Amino acid sequence: MIAIIDYGMGNLRSVQKSFEKVGYQAKITDKKEELLDAVGVVLPGVGAFKDAMKNLQELDLIDTIYQVVEEGKPFLGICLGFQLLFSESDEFGHTKGLDIVSGSVKKFPDTLGLKIPHMGWNQLNLKQDNRIYDGLADGEFQYFVHSYYVETEDEEVIGATSDYGIEFVASIAKDNVYGAQFHPEKSSDKGLQILKNFGKIVEEVE
Repeated sequence: MIAIIDYGMGNLRSVQKSFEKVGYQAKITDKKEELLDAVGVVLPGVGAFKDAMKNLQELDLIDTIYQVVEEGKPFLGICLGFQLLFSESDEFGHTKGLDIVSGSVKKFPDTLGLKIPHMGWNQLNLKQDNRIYDGLADGEFQYFVHSYYVETEDEEVIGATSDYGIEFVASIAKDNVYGAQFHPEKSSDKGLQILKNFGKIVEEVE
């Protein structure tokens, strides 16, 4: 079973429906027991980093997430859920993240002269030959909606980058932890391919 963490930050049902579309059942839940029983776990989300961390804390789910990751279960963060995997964020003041991956969440500089939030289709520059990207070619388009981006000095975790005035981390793959700044559930067939690949990884664990 794939479990989708419900922590009040939206965008859950569309992720669930997208998994169903590629042949995998996914359950939306905020119950620790169900997350720990799941074979794979997804942390989606839209909104503010600080609110998200507060909600996870209030639901007492942070240690549950750590346990899931430590047990080696496939874990996928999407958009805000991707950013939460990192050490800290500058959004609305400094906020500590889950620190599963070393790095910081920064706002796109106003000096770029570009519209913020970054919203629309951008190409992926693949950096890893990882099975989460099976079936995707370098330069594939995915759909983004975000005002903040991730910086990390750990280049080995970077699965793909994209460009919006600056090059930024679009996806990570580190052991059993995967992440996408873009929305695979809104990115047509090539986005659904990533969810399908995650489902296959979960199947192998089962």
